[in-house]
Amino acid sequence: MTTSHDVAAVTSVLNELVAAWGRHDAEAYGELFTEDATYITFVGTLYEGRRDIVESHRTLFETFLKGTRLADEVLDIRFPGPDAAVVNGRGDTYNGKRPRKLTKIQTYTLVRQGDGKWRIAAFHNTKRKPLLESLSHRFAPGLVPAAEK
Repeated sequence: MTTSHDVAAVTSVLNELVAAWGRHDAEAYGELFTEDATYITFVGTLYEGRRDIVESHRTLFETFLKGTRLADEVLDIRFPGPDAAVVNGRGDTYNGKRPRKLTKIQTYTLVRQGDGKWRIAAFHNTKRKPLLESLSHRFAPGLVPAAEK
């Protein structure tokens, strides 16, 4: 049975992720993932394992994403079992002011490990295409998700 403590613990991991990004601390960021985690970027790159995630983010924090911050918005959290959580949300990186509309849709799969800590076992990040989404919904209304009807 899922408790409010489980929801708070999972949410805390995501808050720690945002904080580690804000410090550009690749080690702290990676520590939030399982040793065998998978991480798929919005451009389709697959990273496998915590070390791969740490090293890729170390490079990103020093180059393309230097000085950026991470915005994260949880849309829903489901617990398919007592030690597993699936989180769907929106996110984005930014400089300066936090964007009103977040351009990526994300899925996190978290697991409670033997030490009692929740960690991210899988992450998938997809760039949203609002114009294409809007057009497809207009011309094929059956494609509109139930939550948006």
